[in-house]
Amino acid sequence: MTKFPLLSSKISGLLHGADYNPEQWLDHPDVLVRDVEMMKEARCNVMSVGIFSWSALEPEEGRYTFDWMDQVLNRLHENGISVFLATPSGARPAWMSQKYPQVLRVGRDRVPALHGGRHNHCMSSPVYREKVQLMNGQLAKRYANHPAVIGWHISNEYGGECHCDTCQGQFRDWLKARYVTLDALNKAWWSTFWSHTYTDWSQLESPSPQGENGVHGLNLDWRRFNTDQVTRFCSEEIRPLKAENPALPATTNFMEYFYDYDYWKLAGVLDFISWDSYPMWHTRQDDIGLAAYTAMYHDLMRTLKQGKPFVLMESTPSFTNWQPTSKLKKPGMHILSSLQAVAHGADSVQYFQWRKSRGSCEKFHGAVVDHVGHIDTRVGREVAELGSILSALAPVAGSRVEAKVAIIFDWESRWAMDDAMGPRNAGLHYENTVADHYRALWAQGIAVDVINADCDLQGYDLVIAPMLYMVREGVGERISAFVQAGGRFVATYWSGIVNETDLCFLNGFPGPLRPVLGIWAEEIDSLTDEQHNSVAGVEGNALGLSGPYRASQLCEVIHLEGAAALATYGDDFYAGNPAVTVNLYGKGQAYYVASRNDQQFHADFFTALAKEMKLPRAINTPLPEGVTAARRTDGESEFIFLQNYNADSQTVALPQDYQDIVHGGNLPRKLTLPAFGCQILTRKITQ
Repeated sequence: MTKFPLLSSKISGLLHGADYNPEQWLDHPDVLVRDVEMMKEARCNVMSVGIFSWSALEPEEGRYTFDWMDQVLNRLHENGISVFLATPSGARPAWMSQKYPQVLRVGRDRVPALHGGRHNHCMSSPVYREKVQLMNGQLAKRYANHPAVIGWHISNEYGGECHCDTCQGQFRDWLKARYVTLDALNKAWWSTFWSHTYTDWSQLESPSPQGENGVHGLNLDWRRFNTDQVTRFCSEEIRPLKAENPALPATTNFMEYFYDYDYWKLAGVLDFISWDSYPMWHTRQDDIGLAAYTAMYHDLMRTLKQGKPFVLMESTPSFTNWQPTSKLKKPGMHILSSLQAVAHGADSVQYFQWRKSRGSCEKFHGAVVDHVGHIDTRVGREVAELGSILSALAPVAGSRVEAKVAIIFDWESRWAMDDAMGPRNAGLHYENTVADHYRALWAQGIAVDVINADCDLQGYDLVIAPMLYMVREGVGERISAFVQAGGRFVATYWSGIVNETDLCFLNGFPGPLRPVLGIWAEEIDSLTDEQHNSVAGVEGNALGLSGPYRASQLCEVIHLEGAAALATYGDDFYAGNPAVTVNLYGKGQAYYVASRNDQQFHADFFTALAKEMKLPRAINTPLPEGVTAARRTDGESEFIFLQNYNADSQTVALPQDYQDIVHGGNLPRKLTLPAFGCQILTRKITQ
């Protein structure tokens, strides 16, 4: 295995930096000089510059003012600090909204937006596209070969949708290309329901609260259209930048499991992935579950580009100002949560923001430099300490995470499931369900890729598909071939229900997955939040499941069609019916979990499965609850990140000798991790 460099030879080691908004301080030149001095004190080597700077770059139409940007980039470069240079399309200047009101979005309610906020431009607007092209062209000509610039930061957190006449026309064109004929569209959408058959393309409108929103095929295709539209818009933003310097990579910052767009599509036009991570630490009894949930996000971002390192573009060194409760990070948590990203494949840690704004809606959002104006603060000292750690971790840059397990998180399936109107409108909790399965592997230090249903399954030993509601054409066949060749597959309740146009499969659920799973799902029982069932292992079952485990929210009534029961229900009219099954299929095995079970079930199930399959762990030693391990390797060395998410110290026994990559020297065989602490181990790999 060779290293995969994130960017170019300009950068050696990991990146450490922040969003930097010097245009807010141009009348305070002493602040800008002091900023660079403090960046060096904090061991920062990169800044994202130019996000939301349109008004400062083009204060009136056609008049560009780049002198201030020249000075900022030159000063950063002279001090050894690189730059992700942003395109400013996320928020346009007031003169544009006033002169060209057609650039403003129209909402689902068909009401046009006023100027203000951000990300409220119409991506179909020819005027807006032209203005973005002109701005990006100017930026590229001036800065594409500037020695400070190591990559393009395209816009910022793309989001939203527009329902204007131009977008309606483009949506109709998109539907014509997809279905060719109205007859095919009507069949795909089952539009005979409620007599909603379309007889002319002009009758088609995007979903609206005043109009059509009950045709699920329409809702699904509208989301697909918006994904294609933003992908085209992003690609057009990148084109003039690449024309000046094709080698300079481009990214845009993603957000958690963002709902508006399918990131698998948008990722295709980017050179590398970056994302913004803001977990709400310390707002629940413990942080362990949130740590697993956040780790899963990191694994998704890594997997979007076939395991290549990603950029943590935004995080907060202290607190946010937009969450329901803005908790301070407890001592150690900033460093721990930052190193978690690196452990899962990030080659950078960056913040929003470098310096707190003095006014407007983000003036109290956390930053490296508080309003006091220096970094001799608790937060500033932790940032500087992390900078030193990241500097010592330079050998980690470009290394990879190797995963033999994949878990499916599928955007289109989620959209369709959330639109289903049943069986549980009180919440299907798809994201939490995926996280529950993921957590059981994370707790064992087993690496996991987070894939979508269309990904290649080759190279994995175990594939998990929680609530795979939609099974698109070809997916069932690939899963069957994977299991037949010797793979293990785990599916759950509410899988194999609809096809890619959101039509229910006939001839029994779980649709195309029925043969490989060896079961028929006849009914599904929806439980209120106060109701529960129980699941217990059958005597002598192959995985040693015991229980009873608590089942909640959804319980499927299934029948065996070749599969064997590993566990059964304990209550209600389906007591004694199979609740967990295994089916021998070709050289492999397929498991079905028919109910939403508690975390103890997932721990027992996946611990037994991992042991039987000999799944590789980051480190072969027992890990206390709340302690996990992640591994990166370049083929010659391995780097183990031992992380403690408990509020007290924990001890881990090391199975062999490791070195401390940060401080040097050998580590003791009994290693104590402080509260919210992380220890990075390294050793040479011997064949």
